[in-house]
Formats: sequence, structure tokens, C-alpha cells
Amino acid sequence: MPLFAKTPVEKMTEPYPRRWWALLVLCLSLLIVVMANTSLIVAAPDMTRDLGLSSSDLQWVIDGYTVPYAALMLVLGAIGDKYSRRGALVLGLLIFVGGSVMGGLVDETSLVITARAIMGVGAAVVMPATLSLLVAIFPRAERAKAITAWSATSGLAIAAGPLAAGWLLEDHAWGSTFLMNVPIAVLGVVGALLLVPPSKAEGMGRIDYVGGLLSIVSVGSLVYATIEGPHFGWGAGPITAAVVAGVGLLAFVAWELKHPNPMLNVRKFAERPFSGSMLAVLFFFFGTFGSIYYSTQFLQFVLGYDALETGIRLLPLAGAVFVGAAVTGKLAPKLGVKIVVGTGMVIGTAGVFLLTQIETGSTYTDFLTPLLLLGFAIGLSLAPATDTIMGSFPEDELGVGGGANDTALELGCALGIAILGSLLATSYKDKLTDLVGGHLPAEAMDTAKDSVGGGIAVAEQVAKNPQGGAEQAQTLLGAVHESFAHAIAHTSLIGGIIMAAGTLIVIAVLPGRKHTTTKHGEAEAAQTTEEQAETVGA
Repeated sequence: MPLFAKTPVEKMTEPYPRRWWALLVLCLSLLIVVMANTSLIVAAPDMTRDLGLSSSDLQWVIDGYTVPYAALMLVLGAIGDKYSRRGALVLGLLIFVGGSVMGGLVDETSLVITARAIMGVGAAVVMPATLSLLVAIFPRAERAKAITAWSATSGLAIAAGPLAAGWLLEDHAWGSTFLMNVPIAVLGVVGALLLVPPSKAEGMGRIDYVGGLLSIVSVGSLVYATIEGPHFGWGAGPITAAVVAGVGLLAFVAWELKHPNPMLNVRKFAERPFSGSMLAVLFFFFGTFGSIYYSTQFLQFVLGYDALETGIRLLPLAGAVFVGAAVTGKLAPKLGVKIVVGTGMVIGTAGVFLLTQIETGSTYTDFLTPLLLLGFAIGLSLAPATDTIMGSFPEDELGVGGGANDTALELGCALGIAILGSLLATSYKDKLTDLVGGHLPAEAMDTAKDSVGGGIAVAEQVAKNPQGGAEQAQTLLGAVHESFAHAIAHTSLIGGIIMAAGTLIVIAVLPGRKHTTTKHGEAEAAQTTEEQAETVGA
């Protein structure tokens, strides 16, 4: 067997013998692009202090990654299909390395945001490539198991990012959370060349670049408006972006409907398995990322855990993801996508609603059950939803399928953090104003209302001020903690209602087991018996 994987998947007469090793490389690549988002959750306090970030700056340090990541995945997935899926994976990892090195070395806010954007471009190449290569390499009989491992990796990364970042922040500056990506990405590049076979779509026509451009404009504008509007007010910029997103989406649909070789066949949304699974992925990550975003802040700012301690306390979520993934491997083939995904969404919704019980005296134990439920829900439902989405696309559109799945995932993350984060901030400000309004100078009050971290900083200054003192500082600190706990409970109520509505929609859209096979899936099903025999023979 040659050292480097040279034979294209399309020329193989039987399943690739090193496919499980290749899956390890794909999951490793996926791990770092998801960790790049979650690691900043615990690094944010250090970055805020060292760079003097405002709430707007911090939001864009986080979401500078999200905008190109979400906007470019569909187009870059198609380009990978056309020219080389493995080449796209390697190129994406190298771009990701470049952004990570830049982010770890610069010390200006604008340059950090630029580095995050470069990383987002790399991630937009990597993520659909991992999924399209997985589907191309694995025969249909093994694909669900491989996608389950891929999905579990996404859940693992949610907890692994804060844990790894917290460990580094014990002895190093926040730049180390960028640089930790470099050795992992380099290992991914080497592993891709050694273990991942080349693959590209055969007989694929010209890429629909006009449709691709419209998708970039639509998704990018939507994500920008979602981030900027709820947090910083619906001024001219967010409103313009929202209008551009709406017009761009209509233009995209009109163009794709008449194009002979569309970037994305929008008629697929009329297929209930596909549209229901896309909605499920979106709502799952809306609720999960939104909840983790404010739960980790409570652990750090209210309960006083440092970055490493916070990361350790997110590990049960990762464990629950693996338990859910193990269960779905047995249940999904027997019960069908609708029951498994619907059950997972009900469990995840329950986890969000449990956070409505958070109050000033809450401890980590009060967060443990919601984290376990959210993790189990992801493990249970993400794999069958993703498998259904990918099963809706023919072999020459796997990158587009991966891009569609990942766009729903990343859009859900962006919406969760932006919408729930905005509700959190508003509720916190209102409650704090009720409790201490008029008792602080205007400038100090504005700082305290900006964020829970700002409120704690003001309390520390009050303690040092001879006109304040420890008692007044403690009173303010208690008000900040009470306001933030109230904000989490209120935000979780709204988030739970949104998740519940999404659950009902998904259950209504997904067809029963007898009707879940897509048109493309029907063609594939006819080959399953033959592929199973080939797999055994391999």
C-alpha cells in the first residue's frame, strides 16, 4: 500500500481500505474549526482586559469568524466538488493556519478581527470538504455510522474548545488560544495527504457563480444584520443589510429556479426530509450555542471559576454528546428520522427551559442537567439529520450538500448568540437599572450596564474608592449577580419558547418513516445490498 493516498475515490472498485483512518483526519479537521468559536468563550475576559475591548469590539472579535464562515460555505463546497475535495481540505487548513498565526501575534483589535475573518474563510473551505469527503469515501451501508462520528466531533468541540483554551490561559496569554490551532491543522494537512484519497465530482458542469455570489450576499448580509441589529440597534447599517438579505434571497431563488445547473437546487426544500432536517440543525445550534454563551459567563463572572475550571465543567456536555451518538446509532435505523430527531429536539428544548430556574444562589449543579440534556440531544439528533441532508444530494453535489448542512449549523450558532445574547443584555440592563439606578454616577452606571463583566469591574472600583467602601461595593456586586441571573432565566424562557416552536415545526415537516427517503436516496437504496456485500468483502 503506497505511503500517500493517490488513487481517486471515483476509480476505486471497492471501499477504500483506510477509510476509518481517513475519518479520523476529517474529524480532527472539523474539531479545530468548531473549537475556534468555542475557545473564545473563555478567552473573552482576558482579551477584553488586554485589548480594552468594548462590547461591540468583543462581539466582532467573535463574529468576525462567523460572517465569512457562514456566507462562503455553499460556494466553496461547490468549488471543492469541481476541482478537488481533498485539495480544498488542505487549502482550507493552510488558510486557517495563516489566520491563527496572525491572531496569536497581533495586539490590535482591528487586526484580531481581520485574523478571525481569515480563519473564517479557511473554516468555510474545510467544513463542507470534511462532510463531502466522508460521504464520498464511505459506502452507503457505513455512512450513517461515519456521520455519527462526525456529528459527535462537533459536540466534543463545544466542550473541548473552552477546556483547551482554559488550560493554556493558566500560564499563557490569550494569543495562545489562536496558536493552539497551528499544530493540529498541520497534523490535519499531513494526515489528509497520507490517508485521505483524492475525490472530485465526475461530469460536473460549470459552476453557477452568479448563484454563488447571490448566496454570499444573502447569507452574509443576513448574518451581519442578525449580529449588529439586536446588539447595537437597528440603524442604517443593519436595516440595509436586512433589506439586501431579503432581496438577495428572492433573487437567488429566482435565479436558481431557472438555471440549468444551479448552485443549489432550491426545489429540494419542497422535499420534507431535507427541509425538516435543515430546520432541525438550525434550531439545535440556535439553542445550544445561545445557552452555552450565557451559561459560561455565569460560571466565570458570578460563580468565579477561571477559564480552565469553566472548561472542565463543560465536559459533561461532551460526554452526553457521545452517549446520544451511541444511542442514535441503534435507534435511528429502527425508529426513523422523525421520531429520533423530534425526540432530541424535545429533550434539547427541555434543557433550555430548565435554565429558567437560574437565580442568584444557583450553583454549577443547576447548570449540569441542562448541559447534559443539550449534549444528549445533539448526539441523538444531529447525525440522522445530517445523514438525511447529505442523502438528498447526488455524488457530484456532495460539497454543496455539506455546505448547505454547515450553513444551517453556523446560521443557527449566529442566530443563537446574537438573538439570545441581545435579549440577555437588554434584560440585564433593565434589571440592574431597577436595582441600582440613581445610586451610581452616570459613567459608572453605563459601564456596569454594558455587561456583567463591566458591572463587576465597577464594583471593584467602588471598593477601592474611599467614598464607596466594601459595603457599597458588595451591594452593587449583589445587584449585578441578581440582574444577570434574572437575565439568564428570562432569556432562557424566550429561547425555550423559540425552541419549542421550532420543535413543532420540525415534527410537522419531517415525514413518517415510510416517506423519509428522498428521490436521490431511493436511487441509492437500490445499491445498499450490493455495497454491504462489498464492505464485508473488503
